[in-house]
Amino acid sequence: MQIPLQIAFHRCEKTDWAEQEIRARVDKLEGIYERIIGARVTVDQRAQNVEGTVPPVVRIELSIPGVAPLVVAYEPERLQQKYQTPDLANAINDAFAIAERRLAQLKEERRGRSKAAHHDSQNQFLGQVSQIYPDEDHGFLLTKEGSNLYFHRNSVLQGDFDKLQVGDEVRYVEEIGDTGPLATKVRVVTLR
Repeated sequence: MQIPLQIAFHRCEKTDWAEQEIRARVDKLEGIYERIIGARVTVDQRAQNVEGTVPPVVRIELSIPGVAPLVVAYEPERLQQKYQTPDLANAINDAFAIAERRLAQLKEERRGRSKAAHHDSQNQFLGQVSQIYPDEDHGFLLTKEGSNLYFHRNSVLQGDFDKLQVGDEVRYVEEIGDTGPLATKVRVVTLR
């Protein structure tokens, strides 16, 4: 991870075994999906009853490039329905089990997105060069949604990167790179 793991305990006692378990489970998450940028885990004892049987809430927030943070918050009511006497160990285990499933699902979706199209014409979008930096070998395309999409000199398949100007129309394929969405297979439609 690029950002160190953050673990916080609110309204409950911090224990070494809980912190070690959380670190081990985050390592397992990284094994499932190696592109996690950062992780924050919060253990919060929001409520307490007379018997002391209300387990804490375990909230996991994972930063992943190209998508909104993946958040799992396992609420005490679900634990109380599942276990007769739920505790912190159950809360940690169940929250991380959900996070593991969601990460595996995200990984599978991303794998399907990059392998799905053998024919690019179905996945091509029309865009316009909004910024160009020939000395730095990259530029940005204005998408139909109005956002800027990064592209590299090597992504230009048809046309001359050095002749591109702001306003030139291009067709491109959007893919997910290491740092998020980017334009690939850029083909010049019209030059200004």
